[in-house]
Amino acid sequence: MRQNDRIFKMVTSAMLCALGIIIPMVSPKITIEPASFTLASHVALFLAMFISPKISVVVWFGTTLGFQLTGMPPVVVMRAASQIVFVLAGALWLQKNPDLLKSKKGKRMFGLATGVLHGAMEVLAVIPFYISNSLPAANYQKGFLISVFVLVGLGTLVHNLVDFTIAQVVYKPVCKMGHIRQIATVTE
Repeated sequence: MRQNDRIFKMVTSAMLCALGIIIPMVSPKITIEPASFTLASHVALFLAMFISPKISVVVWFGTTLGFQLTGMPPVVVMRAASQIVFVLAGALWLQKNPDLLKSKKGKRMFGLATGVLHGAMEVLAVIPFYISNSLPAANYQKGFLISVFVLVGLGTLVHNLVDFTIAQVVYKPVCKMGHIRQIATVTE
């Protein structure tokens, strides 16, 4: 790999990490007690997936570390940490199928599959906190099924689909600028 390519990938990773840390700090939050979802908080992860698996892992690590360093509650940090599964799976899937996002069917399939995986992993991350009684009281008032499976699992699926759509809108014009060698080709 040429030195310029390495520098470009390093700078791209750093910019996406910064974006992934800044967005949750400034973006509007949608709260459905006891859950909260930050609009566009996964956009940097999707953009990284569209570029390469390596960049995806770096951005996942950077954004998860950002959640830790900005003092987010442990359950939020663990939810972010659990995202490695959907991020790496999505990036590898796009690497093997670079034309997947060229069709509406492919986009729907990718969005739904990553959303289900994303939601399932966040549910698994939240369960130990729920069982150990270390979540806010509102979680227990709604009950396990509603708090964990509906709000976290289903909520994350919907959140994933929204952020995936935003990432596609952002990514298309960026790819036309030339230097990004994308894995996924996003078209209409």
